[in-house]
Amino acid sequence: MNFVDLVESYREDIIKSTQDIVSIKSVEGESSPGMPFGEGPYKALEYILNLASKMGFKTKNLDGYAGYIEFGEGTETVGILAHVDVVPEGKGWTYPPYGGEIHDEKIFGRGTLDDKGPAISTLYAMKALEESNVQLNKKIRMIIGTNEETGWGCMKYYFEHESAPDMAFTPDADFPVIHGEKGIIAFDLVKKLENVSCGDIIVKSIDGGNAVNMVPDYCEALLEVKDADELDKKLKQFIEKTGYDLSMESEGELVKIKAKGVSAHGSTPEKGENAITYLMSFLGDIVDCHCDMCDFINMYNKKIAFKHYGEGIGCGLEDDISGKLNFNPGIIKTTDEEIRLSINVRYPIKSSDKDVYDGIRKNLDGTDIVLVEDEGGMKPLYVPKNNPLVEKLMKVYREETGDMESEPITIGGGTYARAMDNAVAFGPVFPGQVEVAHQKNEYISIEHLMKITKIYTKALYELAK
Repeated sequence: MNFVDLVESYREDIIKSTQDIVSIKSVEGESSPGMPFGEGPYKALEYILNLASKMGFKTKNLDGYAGYIEFGEGTETVGILAHVDVVPEGKGWTYPPYGGEIHDEKIFGRGTLDDKGPAISTLYAMKALEESNVQLNKKIRMIIGTNEETGWGCMKYYFEHESAPDMAFTPDADFPVIHGEKGIIAFDLVKKLENVSCGDIIVKSIDGGNAVNMVPDYCEALLEVKDADELDKKLKQFIEKTGYDLSMESEGELVKIKAKGVSAHGSTPEKGENAITYLMSFLGDIVDCHCDMCDFINMYNKKIAFKHYGEGIGCGLEDDISGKLNFNPGIIKTTDEEIRLSINVRYPIKSSDKDVYDGIRKNLDGTDIVLVEDEGGMKPLYVPKNNPLVEKLMKVYREETGDMESEPITIGGGTYARAMDNAVAFGPVFPGQVEVAHQKNEYISIEHLMKITKIYTKALYELAK
């Protein structure tokens, strides 16, 4: 039987397996023996390894950090790099974020698109090839990570203990083929709160965001005000002028201002609505002094707010391969001592993290705001379009979709393709398709799930034959 025909016979199993793994809340949690990234990611890893084992594949759990699924013979190995951990669910879901419920022929839940659905898809692609008895000359190994969203400790552990495939793709980005990825850094801008005396409105705290690589969909500020009625009037005027989703509630002598936005992936901040920015814009309208908190608010509104490419803070970098830098303020937190803004940047392939840091520090000179670097940055990835891996995947994509116009692209997202040589990202999002990864009501349609399974089956065949 043709292996692509076999895929269709797995339809109900593919749907059920996707629902099952989505029901596991695999957000990073507290480390424990054998579960380095918490119970949730471990259970998701355990689930897919057990599923593969029942299919007859060789599996291995690498101490809870990662695992692999393998079949075939040969001296060379084709790799699939997938992950089963997810970002936090956030708020405002229509359907349960870990329910795996089907509505309008779509499976809803955190991880359906990023990256549990594609992981299940590629597993069943392996099953189709194995059961079809098609002749392959290379082994196929699917490597499963559990820490992709929060640090890549899983891949570090894997490659310290196992050999790398000769070539690989990761089903965790866009079609047709991602042959370049921008550099990624995360860092904090910190200002000490020493002078907090102010006028009629004192901003006591600002807190919002779930993860630095997500556009924050919620932020709140706690204010001490002398005239709450006057503040309410100003808020209503601001909302009428801007249309931002802001609200106010009183807590005794204190007032809480809440801002709601729309989440998006940190690599495409322009596609979201940043709740931190909405709130800071309002605060900038109502504060009028030079305390440390107000200075930070004013700096944010002048240099960061609505500037998605770093152009306001000294890092508006750009190149001809990957385009403009992407700048996402993802988390803001306040303590008695300081206010801290965590930022995720995707810089162009021809630039460096030093270019970004030097530009920001120069721009902030004299503000008493300190830039604190994160050591976990990722260098850019670039694989030429004429690389055989890119050419074979493009051939499959064009044959299976009929799209002869699209060319290999570069992205701001960071995928497991960076973890080894000769690897690229390949799907699962098609050109023009709505991006729902990292957003509330994340979903994958059943038609989409089946289509990518057939594409991945053909791709694995072409790479391994």
